[in-house]
Amino acid sequence: MKKSKKINILAIVLPVFILVVIGVIFANKNRVGNDVNSDKNVSAVTVNDNLIIPIKDISTTATFYPVEIDGTKLEVLAIKASDGTVRTAFNTCQICYSSGKGYYEQQGSMLICQNCGNRFNSDDVEITRGGCNPVPIFSEDKTVDSENITISKEFLEKSKNIFENWKTDF
Repeated sequence: MKKSKKINILAIVLPVFILVVIGVIFANKNRVGNDVNSDKNVSAVTVNDNLIIPIKDISTTATFYPVEIDGTKLEVLAIKASDGTVRTAFNTCQICYSSGKGYYEQQGSMLICQNCGNRFNSDDVEITRGGCNPVPIFSEDKTVDSENITISKEFLEKSKNIFENWKTDF
């Protein structure tokens, strides 16, 4: 093969290879922590199968806490509202949960349903119920002390049915 042909082939193959590598890097970067959600995802802390959320870790950026109950993957979101209160909800939509795409991702102060696109203000987490919004976890469903929010295994077990088709493709 002539030297000029090798250079021409290299001039075509090398940029394509570089573009493919860059594409793979960006695709994987967007998947980091995306087992459960693409925003702020942390490892769940469980004690006796109760979900423990350290209050000091919660900010105005939604934190997503994955937990598995009897083989069903659930996710709890915690966020600090603009008034400083900490709010919790299941990261699934009260209307769209059975679609497989009824979960939320955060954009600014809004949580966006990945099924219908409804925009839900993060200050309304745990306040609003019914309709297309995250399923609230009210004060009677959790224990809060100065350091942690604890959500019992029993409550998680009662709620797992809303996650049966969660984050699935049909």
